[in-house]
Amino acid sequence: MIASSSLLVAALGRGVQITLNDPAGVSDATARELTELLLHAHERSAFVVLRASGADFCTGRNNPRPPPGAPQADALDRRRGSEVIFTLYGSFRACTVPIVGVVQGRALGLGCSLAALCDITFAADTATFQINEMNHRILPTMVMSSLVDRVARKDLMYLVLSRATISAARAQAMKIVTEVVPAARLDAAVAELVAIFEATPSIAMAGVKEYLGAAYDMPIRGAVDFARNLHATINAAPEMRADPPR
Repeated sequence: MIASSSLLVAALGRGVQITLNDPAGVSDATARELTELLLHAHERSAFVVLRASGADFCTGRNNPRPPPGAPQADALDRRRGSEVIFTLYGSFRACTVPIVGVVQGRALGLGCSLAALCDITFAADTATFQINEMNHRILPTMVMSSLVDRVARKDLMYLVLSRATISAARAQAMKIVTEVVPAARLDAAVAELVAIFEATPSIAMAGVKEYLGAAYDMPIRGAVDFARNLHATINAAPEMRADPPR
């Protein structure tokens, strides 16, 4: 296991498990570290499992505001300060292996984004989700950019303006979460999926992510042609021709 003050990284079969380890939220340093891990995950791992060590998944960004009376940052400095999070969001989409999120407790603001950005997200039935930026007079377009290709327009408008805390079941209906399981079965559900991943060729999982990462932005003819090309290329790989496990 590799440990830092805010992330724990450990092998998980052919994959890697990354554990958020800071109850105060994700600092900019943690965001940069997680970005690098995701961008390079394919070099050593067939998949990523992202979870948290505490009672909550992630309660937001740990980015303390300047003290009262401090000089106000200009627009360019504000943009530069936000870029670390936009880059983190981009790393989830750019990561070439599947990312499985495991959510317990609260997923607030940035935590809600991370849960949604994972390719598959399990949530305990006791988990809750909230986009609470407006409570702090922060325009939530940063979070919204992570959800815009996942959550329907009316649902996203409601989440950001009402600041409602929603259940895991409601989050599943809004496409933030894939599967809701009893809290006592959360680890078992993840283990079952990991077992399936262990028996699946790495190139197949990468191919599925590559296709879904591009196809939804293509005209239908382009999406079909891309599927045709990937189908021929990946199915020709030696590991795809091996006998499947029984």
